[in-house]
Amino acid sequence: MYKSGFVTIIGRPNVGKSTLLNSIIGEKISIISNKPQTTRNKIQCVYTDESHQIVFLDTPGIHKPKNKLGEHMVRASKDTLKEVDLITLMIDDNRNINDLDRYIISQLKNINTPKILLINKIDKVKKKEIARLINMYEKLNIFKEVLPISAMNGTNIDEYLTTIKSILPEGPQYFPEDMITDQPEKFIISELIREKTLYYLHEEIPHGIFVGIDSMKEREDKEIIDVYATIYCEKTSHKGMIIGKNGRKLKGIGKSARIDIEKLLGSQVNLQLWVKVEKNWRDKENKIKYFGYE
Repeated sequence: MYKSGFVTIIGRPNVGKSTLLNSIIGEKISIISNKPQTTRNKIQCVYTDESHQIVFLDTPGIHKPKNKLGEHMVRASKDTLKEVDLITLMIDDNRNINDLDRYIISQLKNINTPKILLINKIDKVKKKEIARLINMYEKLNIFKEVLPISAMNGTNIDEYLTTIKSILPEGPQYFPEDMITDQPEKFIISELIREKTLYYLHEEIPHGIFVGIDSMKEREDKEIIDVYATIYCEKTSHKGMIIGKNGRKLKGIGKSARIDIEKLLGSQVNLQLWVKVEKNWRDKENKIKYFGYE
């Protein structure tokens, strides 16, 4: 008997959804940052073994949107609830249910789709406190299973997969067994570059950044792939900050991104980066669509 299905992972920003998926898939598909709202698109990742295929949807964190892009991100998260066989709500080591978690849980109560709750970052919590958190969420009576995990350390990830497999219906293999994502290489590369900007830049800049891949071509005479990309920002003042004194910051972003891109492509990469200003693009419907968020 072959079982398969679609699983969405939802939750507040920065609870570890992308870290969990990268751990399960074994490849960096979703970018990771300590800044909230890192994931902007609904990213499909595929886990396959001999008798199961699980198609995960890594969604943007549910939050109160401040612009058109934020509205799209929240809509993308909520829309997945209607499309899947199983919903996973991930929370972190917060000692109590906060307002945003309470809002998300209220949205789930009227949905008949099976639900699992993951309490992430348990490596930061004492065992006694973990037991209290599990009991608190089990009393809500809407989750088939409440599991404590550490996405970073891999704790109880196998138990999570076993639970999913027990719930999924019989179904076909939707994707080839060697396929781990439906996203094209260009998208993943642009996200890897954006991840490095989140790491290198100050708090006020990252959410106004988009990375576009202008061209990507393998050289005929050498095993080198030339990647040309543009980092778009919303303010002229940010452009200088991204480039940095004597171009040092941009060089750091490029060097760090190139290492990950070479791992992804399995080839030497020549990465060339430019920076351009696109004022207030997150509030412009046409730009959001142009940048691939609709």
